[in-house]
Amino acid sequence: MTRSEIIATETGDARITWHSAKNPTLTLGVSHGAGGGIEARDLVALAGVLPAHGVTVALVEQPWRVAGKKLAPAPKTLDKGWRDIWPALAKPGLPVIAGGRSAGARVACRTAGELGAAAVLALSFPLHPPGKPEKSRADELLGADVPTLVVQGGNDPFGKPAEFPEGGTYELTEVPYGDHGFAVPKRADITQDEALDVITGAVAKWTRSLV
Repeated sequence: MTRSEIIATETGDARITWHSAKNPTLTLGVSHGAGGGIEARDLVALAGVLPAHGVTVALVEQPWRVAGKKLAPAPKTLDKGWRDIWPALAKPGLPVIAGGRSAGARVACRTAGELGAAAVLALSFPLHPPGKPEKSRADELLGADVPTLVVQGGNDPFGKPAEFPEGGTYELTEVPYGDHGFAVPKRADITQDEALDVITGAVAKWTRSLV
């Protein structure tokens, strides 16, 4: 079952599109990045697969995106919107995984502790700006301090899997050949559908370990 609802926040109206599991044990509230919306291939794939595994997926459109703006606001504004959205994600009464791709993953990590997230799903975590590994955001990832799954493309210019620090409470799944949007080149020995299967399979397995 799919339904949408508008959530009023201090920074404008947000939208949640629910993809409900029949007998859910978890809710995954997952938001988009700064350069796109909930139509991202990984978010669509997760919404299509996870409900069959007992996970209700709530695709969250941040207020700036609902308002039709092309540029995301400052991190503090993104965090404020996410905090206001959180009660709606928690309303079903299930443990909530805070998730996001790219900038949304940073938001999830920064706010996980204060909001009481059961875990964090970080898709294409932007470890650093492209070409600037010295400007690391590892402290945000390590600061989540809850079970965390990072799903990262093997060729992500925002941070390849080998660049991620050791330690912390996270595990990492690599999507071979994937870029920041998990697109794989035609010359790769993995198809686009197979790349998405890597993502959904890893997330489904990980969510089972949380219950």
